[in-house]
Amino acid sequence: MSEWEISSSLDVRPAPERLDLLAAPVAESVLKLESPERVGVAEIDPDFADTAAFCAQYGVASEASANCVITTGKRAGERRRAACLVPATGKVDVNGAVRRRLDVRKASFAPQEETVRETGMAYGGITPFGLPSEWPVLLDGAVASSPAVVVGSGLRSGKIVVAGEVLVELAGAEVLAGLDSTTEG
Repeated sequence: MSEWEISSSLDVRPAPERLDLLAAPVAESVLKLESPERVGVAEIDPDFADTAAFCAQYGVASEASANCVITTGKRAGERRRAACLVPATGKVDVNGAVRRRLDVRKASFAPQEETVRETGMAYGGITPFGLPSEWPVLLDGAVASSPAVVVGSGLRSGKIVVAGEVLVELAGAEVLAGLDSTTEG
């Protein structure tokens, strides 16, 4: 599985072989894919689940890792959420690109407790797989075009390795120009 060889320290296996490394909603989502074996998963030490610590511990370039953050905003009393994926080296443009996409006056990062409760995932393991169907999954172009990117598995004890093209195929996924405020376009 050469497409998953992003670090010699990670033993990446097809996700269907290691569903124990995925939170329940993530496993369900992966298994619904046309080709779930295109998603890889690796077991990690939960103490190194946070992106910077993970990259340093497992020798993964920051550019090969993406952060998934949940954003929120309100319009006419309706709460709107979105998952946003940008490279670990980037920063989500919450009050620019996300605010405009959600069509809200002000957007912010969703509170940790709400995110955990509404996703069924562990904080530090949030991933675009298995999210509530009404949430758009906003992807930075660099993530969408990556041959292999590391994202959370819904648990702190695992990481998913997947091609950006698989992320683009997720329900509600869209590439959003300007999502990463540290790059142009």
